[in-house]
Amino acid sequence: MGDICRWIFAIACYVGSGAVARSIPLDIEPFFNNQAFGTYPGESSYDALNQSYPASASYSAGNATYVSSSGITYNAPGYHGPSTPDNIICSGQKISLSKPTSAFALSVLHSSDVRKKTILGNITFTYSDNTSSTAELRSEPWWSFLAINRGEIVYPSFYTANSTNFNSSHIFELEATLVPGKQLTAITLPNTTNATTGRIHVFAASLWETDDGAGVGAQSVKPTQKWIDHGGNRSQVVEVIVNNAGAECVHGEGLTVSIEGSEVRTVEAGRIKRLCPGDQQSIAVAVTGSGRCAARVKLAYQNSTTVSTFHDLEFGPTNWTNSNENLARHESPQWFDDAKFGIFIHWGPYSVPAWGNSTPYESYAEWFWWYTTHPEGDKSGFRDYRLRTFGPELNYDDFFANFTAAHYEPKEWVDLIADAGAKYFVITTKHHDGFALFDADNTTNRTSLHYGPRRDIVKELFDASKIHHPDLKRGTYFSLPEWFNPSWGKYGFAQYGPERPDGTTHPGIIARNPFTHEIEPYTGYIPVNDFIEDVMVPQMNILAYEYETEIIWCDAGASNGTADFASKWWNWARGQGRDVAINSRCGTAEVNDFDTPEYATFATAQRRKWESNQGMDPYSYGYNRATLDSEYMNATTLITTLIDMVSKNGNLLLNIGPRADGSIPQVEIDNLREAGSWITAHDEAIFNTTYWFQRAEVRNNETNVRFTQNNDALYITSLEKPQDGKLVVEAPFPILEGDKISLLGSGSGEELDWEFDGYVLTVFLEEEILEGREHAWVFKIEYLA
Repeated sequence: MGDICRWIFAIACYVGSGAVARSIPLDIEPFFNNQAFGTYPGESSYDALNQSYPASASYSAGNATYVSSSGITYNAPGYHGPSTPDNIICSGQKISLSKPTSAFALSVLHSSDVRKKTILGNITFTYSDNTSSTAELRSEPWWSFLAINRGEIVYPSFYTANSTNFNSSHIFELEATLVPGKQLTAITLPNTTNATTGRIHVFAASLWETDDGAGVGAQSVKPTQKWIDHGGNRSQVVEVIVNNAGAECVHGEGLTVSIEGSEVRTVEAGRIKRLCPGDQQSIAVAVTGSGRCAARVKLAYQNSTTVSTFHDLEFGPTNWTNSNENLARHESPQWFDDAKFGIFIHWGPYSVPAWGNSTPYESYAEWFWWYTTHPEGDKSGFRDYRLRTFGPELNYDDFFANFTAAHYEPKEWVDLIADAGAKYFVITTKHHDGFALFDADNTTNRTSLHYGPRRDIVKELFDASKIHHPDLKRGTYFSLPEWFNPSWGKYGFAQYGPERPDGTTHPGIIARNPFTHEIEPYTGYIPVNDFIEDVMVPQMNILAYEYETEIIWCDAGASNGTADFASKWWNWARGQGRDVAINSRCGTAEVNDFDTPEYATFATAQRRKWESNQGMDPYSYGYNRATLDSEYMNATTLITTLIDMVSKNGNLLLNIGPRADGSIPQVEIDNLREAGSWITAHDEAIFNTTYWFQRAEVRNNETNVRFTQNNDALYITSLEKPQDGKLVVEAPFPILEGDKISLLGSGSGEELDWEFDGYVLTVFLEEEILEGREHAWVFKIEYLA
């Protein structure tokens, strides 16, 4: 595949029995109007800066295909020759099909051409009966820095106008459902043509086409590196994507999914209790065996079995190495996918000044040192606050003495986390100021054991969790660089490039007092030969092996030693029977178990796992004394934010910012516990659930709901109180006569009256059943038919 990293290789040929479904690449080359790939800097102009993807020497036009991790075959993106377009800038083009086609879904490979911004647009589908439907195309930036959203296709670099940039570049995949039973005649792309605000590019498109009479079938098979305990042994999890392209719902005893091959057998079959036309589910099958072989996927329903053969699959555990293709096979553990809600903790010497200004001028309080020494980037008055509050002589490290942790009670912290309903936490072990809250051994003395609290903050919190709440998973935030550590100097960088003088930087040079212009001390610094080899990786090793963290949550990933670290840690963790994770900010695109948008969410469900992090504070992680109690996230906002993210395959990592003495603002405590009571009463609709392929949300003037599901039920969470004695939602619900709808948290589980006309569900409510309830209202559709 040349420069393309096909990081999931477990999809190949599909051979079915009877009516079949298949991936049909569309010929969209006549619509190409942009050249995205180049063989040298400046050859192509994918974006407004004359930048481009690197060409793959193994490709020429028309002779290559690409099979995605979801089992879709495309005409492969790539270089088509000098001055030859290879993709579409979306401008409302209408792609008419040569004949009406029965199709389950449309998939496209796409990306946006601006940094740090997601571009939105709707794809419109037209059917033979002159009706239409739409799907949102949410296109992520084609390259990123520090926080990397990993695409379906990953390239190791890209070309600028005059050089090679060795940050990875990406192409993403969308799979959009079509209306079941209708004949598709045309596809209309979004209209995004402004190069300044960003354009959506489409590289390839493919229909999952179905023959008349096709029913339930397997779209893809992926042997993962996830494992489950089964009979005292660990069994490998194989994920099978199953579609219902037929006319009838799977119901009753449901459907079983098993896998057999010369090197593999099923230990525990996957099960689908309900799957209606136009719907899709990813099912886990537990297998044993090791080796490369073809495998037969058997879908057994009622008295029939459909068999599909997938070739060239590799089963069994991998030995983790530092190669990109190998590392990219690692995924977030199942416990992380199921946990949904975690608590983030930002605490350090920046909690002493504890200032980030107030909304709408607020900036991150934990960036106090950087903003006060970089006036060109200070839009929130940090420098003035520092001068008028502390005078010109104070240096940042003078705050160490007042970072006392005098009221730090680790048991109280983990009790609060558990009471909030969270399943894991991530504590900031070292932020960009380089002050570590753990025993960093001989890498630095700039730690809480040597200054300030003179305590091992992280160990105390982890120990309290192990003793009092052993089910809580424990994670560690870790800044890879340190702003002003002189050993970082040769790796220093400007985050936004030289064209942005106000962009944040991690320069690796000693800071100067902004008023006296004298060099500020870097207290506890130990000179080393190389920052990555002697500070960064050893500290990551300490957190991984000595503190036994379950998440390495990196930040500001630039130059790094992540690949070697990850391969060794993952091999060790497997030997220990532990499932661990690394986020998207460790500087290596392939070492990325989940994406990490910040103060952001999605409008649609994402196939890749993601976790959004944000503070209870409107726009700060570290404690900000300028924030009013009324501005903190309240219980209702916490709950609705969590529900929204879970419905789209996300987790919420919600930050609290303790004061310098270790006390947590009472408003945060109260709102967390209030939300926790609601979360506990409605936990089955949140934890251990998945997203619904058909819809993530329905939001209009009358309705504002989100959906989650497990094998036994679909949950409708209304973020607004139903009015006029009923809940009305337009969606293709998988509901049948004989199913039960109830309101969660009502105690009795009383069955509610309902009616469904095929697309509009109405649930009838007595007013008293809603009395005394607040925050959100969860309706459970239980599959009994």
